[in-house]
Amino acid sequence: MCGCGQGYWGWGHRAPSPMLLLSLLLSAAPFGLLGEETRQVSLEVIPGWLGNPQNLLHIRAVGTNSTLHYVWSSLGPPAVVLVATNTPHSTLSVNWSRLLSPEPDGGLMVLPKDSIQFSSALVFTRLLEFDGTNMSNTAADPPGKPYPPYSLAEFSWNNITDSLDPATLSATFQGRPIHDPTRAFANGSLAFRVQAFSRSGRPAQPPRLLHTADTCQLEVALVGASPQGNCSLFGLEVATLGQGPDCPSIQEQHSIDDEYAPAIFQLDQLLWSSLPPGFMQWRPVAYSQKQGGRESALPCHASPLHPTLTYPIPQSPIVRAFFGPQNNFCAFNLTFGASTGPGYWDQHYLSWSMLVGVGPPPMDALSPLVLGIMAVALGAPGLILLGGGLVLLLRHKQYSEYQSIN
Repeated sequence: MCGCGQGYWGWGHRAPSPMLLLSLLLSAAPFGLLGEETRQVSLEVIPGWLGNPQNLLHIRAVGTNSTLHYVWSSLGPPAVVLVATNTPHSTLSVNWSRLLSPEPDGGLMVLPKDSIQFSSALVFTRLLEFDGTNMSNTAADPPGKPYPPYSLAEFSWNNITDSLDPATLSATFQGRPIHDPTRAFANGSLAFRVQAFSRSGRPAQPPRLLHTADTCQLEVALVGASPQGNCSLFGLEVATLGQGPDCPSIQEQHSIDDEYAPAIFQLDQLLWSSLPPGFMQWRPVAYSQKQGGRESALPCHASPLHPTLTYPIPQSPIVRAFFGPQNNFCAFNLTFGASTGPGYWDQHYLSWSMLVGVGPPPMDALSPLVLGIMAVALGAPGLILLGGGLVLLLRHKQYSEYQSIN
């Protein structure tokens, strides 16, 4: 075990102020009245070249006058290319011979090109591991002595076709290192479960991020791998395309409602400042058990975004194929856990979820439970005042109707 301290419930955040309560109540109310948008969603594994299976998953979400294309792949490091078009008839074109060549430029296209309104990409480059023994600062970067990282470009991945589930609009990339001299992954794996949605809603499992038809969810799960230390903390390096000389921004949103992720009052967002905008959204929490809950919640810390010009990152063939040669990548690290409380060492399990999408990020409205509590809390004093007024009125009426015998 790595410590027996209490869990980090509501880590790093003070109780919301009364003004924040009022402003959130007023701002959240209209969002509950908005109608939901639906899309026709299809999942397709693009057939490989010369009959060889290749992990190229195309999610196509068609709306009234737009189409979203999510292209997920484990060619090289796991990555997604996200494209939004202003027509319901746009299509994906794949040139396998070019995509698998040393110069894959142009091997992946969305047609017609002039219909593209937004495009970007995320690349998951490395699985990080740190020694969290006696770690005093959970927000430090790095949070402890780093162990040699695992390059996700050097993983072997399953055939995505075997996990494709049209009923749930999901598929899972599951892999382990090609070279594993320490046999750390002899009984373990790293999985990327991708899920699309045709309408708004929430998953059954925490952190129950609010999704819309304009989003796609990714759940990352590390299961059964042997850590390099007794108190190892794991992390994930994520890279994205920069916007000219600048990196996208990461913002924090705060809420008074923690019904869906107990004791977590924060929502983090990576925002691409474009029109329409794009985003990556997550709660700063991971879980050390498959049935995620408060008792297995781990803090998730995101480092600042920084350009990667000073060091190379593994290249994704699909990103290079769609965007051409790029060197303006930005990266940040997500670190899961702390030296005390629950951790990966409990059950050799770690999961974390995020959304990626186009348009304004989903905004949580106050849940029915919290609205009910607030109604009771705000209504009870009013009822007491009303009841007291009625009592005084009745007593006054009784006195006014009294007539002297004389």
